[in-house]
Formats: sequence, structure tokens, C-alpha cells
Amino acid sequence: MKTNTLARLPEMGTLDTCNRYRGMLQILMFNWPLYAVAFAIFALAGAALPLLRIGLIFKGVVVIGIGCALFWTFTSLLVSHWIYDLSGLTRWNWIRNFIPTHINRAASIHCGFDESRGALHRVFPAATIVVWDIYQPDLMTGGSIARARKICPSTSITTPADFARLPATANTLDAVFLLFAAHEIRLSEARENFFHELFRILKPGGTVLLVEHLRDWRNLLAFGPGFLHFLPEKEWLRLSKKAGFLKIAQERITPFVLVLTLSKPENL
Repeated sequence: MKTNTLARLPEMGTLDTCNRYRGMLQILMFNWPLYAVAFAIFALAGAALPLLRIGLIFKGVVVIGIGCALFWTFTSLLVSHWIYDLSGLTRWNWIRNFIPTHINRAASIHCGFDESRGALHRVFPAATIVVWDIYQPDLMTGGSIARARKICPSTSITTPADFARLPATANTLDAVFLLFAAHEIRLSEARENFFHELFRILKPGGTVLLVEHLRDWRNLLAFGPGFLHFLPEKEWLRLSKKAGFLKIAQERITPFVLVLTLSKPENL
């Protein structure tokens, strides 16, 4: 949901006004149809409600519904500003605390909108990091990711990849970065195949860094029904265990974002 002008904004860390609100503006732009519909409903409801000849109970229900929609419209933007602009999440320096600093080969996997924007190369300058785009429009049907790809095409060198058969031989990578991407694989069986592929390409002792919003009460309060686009914590843990990973660390950046560190056992 953003414009081409926003796509050309400088990287995080500068002090211009637009950059201070970059993350929030991205959410607004990638999901602009939802916000447009919400504001249209607010305007129409505000004009029509006094004219409707309905009982007080039904009118109260309508007012509560409008109030909830209005609440989630603004909280989703405010929370996005907290997460993506104020918390330091998208500066990515914190990754050093979750991944061994000495990695030789790694992959960053996204769905056409590269959140890390080259920061991984800055954090791990000695590593060779390939970038794979696993977007499949027939399976990843969310409108926001399609708009993000169109408005903000990746500026990094990206290789299209099939998430069911990742383009690397077995036991060759030290780390894989999954930053707000894996939830776009909507089918459970497809996610299972993807996690088995991650396990296959990692060296014994290799690490997967998974960063995701969760389908939990915190994200419900922040994003309303939109939280259903995310997956529960238990699903990520199930996928990890089924693929054979060990859970090394599990933390949150803000109450809304899970950081899960997984490792392929060394004794394989």
C-alpha cells in the first residue's frame, strides 16, 4: 500500500519525517483498500445512522460495530508505527544476538518484499548471502503482498525459487533468514514441505531465524480480524518439530512479533 515515492525513501536511520513513519506508511499503502472501505463505511454510517428507524438495541449493535472497526483502523497503524519504526526491529542489528557471527553461506527467503533491504550483508559482511523469492501467486493470494511486490520491487539481487524444492544442495548453508515471509504459505502441507526443505539444505548445526507476527490475542487487539492472516505459535513449533529442528531460542520484539531460532542437530 505505498507509492513509488515511498519506495524510494532512504534507508532506516535517517531523520527525515517520512522515514520516521516509513513502516506505518507501508502498512497503510499495502492495505489501502481495507482502510478506504473502512473510512467510507464510517462516513456513510455516520450520515445514515440518525435517519435509520431501528430499535435502540440494533442501533447500539451498529454503533459498537462501527466503534470496533474505528478502533482497529487506528490501533493497527499505531502498533505498526511502534513495531516497524520505533522498536528498531527493521534496523536488524539485533540479529547478531540470535545467529552465530561466523557464517560462511546463508540464504534470505522472502515473497517479493525484502524487509531486510541488504542489512544482512552489513551485519554479516564476510558471509555469502543468497536471496530467494518464493512467491507463488496461485498459493499466496493475499492482496497486500501482491501490492507490496508491485509498489516496492526488491532492489536486491533475487533468485526466484520454488519453496517445495529450494535451489541448494543438502547440508550446504550455515543459516536461513525467514523474515515475515513464511506465513504467506497458506497451506499446511506446503508449509511442512518447506520446513523439510530448510532442514535439508542446512548444515548440521545450521540455524533458521524465523520472524513472524502471531495469531494471538495481542495481534487481535492490534489488528482486529486481520490477525487471522498470521499463524499461531503452536503451528510454527509443530512445523519445526516435524521437520527435525531443535528450538534454541524464542523471544519477542515488542509484544506482537515472535523471533524463533531453530537449529539442525549436529549429530546427523
